[in-house]
Amino acid sequence: MYKKSSSLSAFQTNLRAIKRDTDVSNYVIDLNATNFDVVFKETPASFVIVKFYAHWCPACRNYKPQYEKVARLFNGADAVHPGILLMTRVDCANKINTKLCNKFSIPYYPMLLWAPPAKFIGSRWNGKKENSEFTPIDDGRTAERLLKWINTQLGSSYRFEDAKFENDKLFHSNASDSEQIARAIYDVEEATNVAFDIILEHEMIKFDTRVIFLNFLQLMVAHHPSRRCRKGSADILVNFDDLYPSNMLSLDKDELTNSTGLGALHTFQICGKQLPRGYWMFCRGSKNDTRGFSCGLWVLLHSISVRVDDGESQLAFTTTCDFIHKFFICEECSQHFYDMCSSVSTPINTTRDFVLWLWSAHNRVNKRLMKTESSLGTGDPKFPKVIWPPQQLCPSCYNNSGNLTNNSKIKWDYSEVYNFLIGHYGNMLVSRYKDKDTKVASQTDLKGNTGSEDLVASINNALVVPVGAAMAIAVASCLFGALAYVWRLGANSSKNISGRGEVGAEILSFVHGYMI
Repeated sequence: MYKKSSSLSAFQTNLRAIKRDTDVSNYVIDLNATNFDVVFKETPASFVIVKFYAHWCPACRNYKPQYEKVARLFNGADAVHPGILLMTRVDCANKINTKLCNKFSIPYYPMLLWAPPAKFIGSRWNGKKENSEFTPIDDGRTAERLLKWINTQLGSSYRFEDAKFENDKLFHSNASDSEQIARAIYDVEEATNVAFDIILEHEMIKFDTRVIFLNFLQLMVAHHPSRRCRKGSADILVNFDDLYPSNMLSLDKDELTNSTGLGALHTFQICGKQLPRGYWMFCRGSKNDTRGFSCGLWVLLHSISVRVDDGESQLAFTTTCDFIHKFFICEECSQHFYDMCSSVSTPINTTRDFVLWLWSAHNRVNKRLMKTESSLGTGDPKFPKVIWPPQQLCPSCYNNSGNLTNNSKIKWDYSEVYNFLIGHYGNMLVSRYKDKDTKVASQTDLKGNTGSEDLVASINNALVVPVGAAMAIAVASCLFGALAYVWRLGANSSKNISGRGEVGAEILSFVHGYMI
């Protein structure tokens, strides 16, 4: 039952600067001793090439355009094949990089080294190929030979003439390969960042939407699948009353300061400094104007739905409906979603109710758009709208015997659908993320900070953490946990603290009691 709530880094800088119409040298990511580990920790790419060179080396200067020609295929927002391979370089003639280059036993310039990104973090290489996790690229002296080497290593068939996503095996397997959902964790972060930017750019936080925005932030703090986004949402929520007080709309422009209002909110990065990446992975379309943000937003909503507890399901449902209605700027889409919310006549009492309702709503949207896009030819030709999940992803979800035809009425096994959604948007979605964090933690000297990867990464280029900073991190951790607790407390008591205009006071009161 829907009742409208009344209470309701260095890596980023480099990637955002990469554009097709800029000088080709910008396509390669420049690394140094301060950002080396950070860039590799944040990249969604499966593999990395590091070019070790010296700026005074004539052979290095001559090789530069060859290397950059290949980088155009893989690096940047307009890359033909984004998110697969990150191409980087380190200038060993720069004294700040001397120790870094020595760790990898560089015998000559230019030297190309290949490995998964996590292998480079906190590691060293002795220069021997045998039993090594690093692979030196010995046959990459021209762009053509380097791309051939990459294709051999990946089992791919990339070409310099490729159109966007052409010859991309991962791209074509999204619909049929269930494991590809693991790549969507990066799209969920991207969609969260895009949504936040849209809200700020269009000045959508008004007197009547302020509480709705805060409620959705609380929901993300408790249940967003990305720890980076949970922490970023918590940072905004804790500071929101100071940044955007409830009486702000009544203030004159002269009374506003640089530390309040939308300008102040723009300084917060809801999912960390590495965003926006500028491209989509699981959600990328075969055309620039298809899939992307809308796909990422759907994955975010599904991933939240499978994480709420039974006692939170009604509030999570109401919060989601309100957020899409007020903050999804496509008017026809948001109104259609609102109508589906309003048509619910019975309470959403359990997680299962919420998960299956959202799944059903998504299929209703797909069915509606299927007809329109088919008649107008505006859909993605390689990703046409379908009723989801298709049989190849979840055969047990269907009670129909044999293959379905276009006119067949689907007989769903709702228990199997629910189990599939829990696995797909739960553990499977974050599996790639967790595996990568485990590898990073095992190769980085975190000294007891394992599991706090976002707090560590947020200390930009810090070599030593002072006592004061360590205390600030500890307090942030407490606030993070407190906010998630407050959401659940509000859900269980069927009311939301943000409606009382006491977000910061309520949380700080709880944290004070928690710490003593």
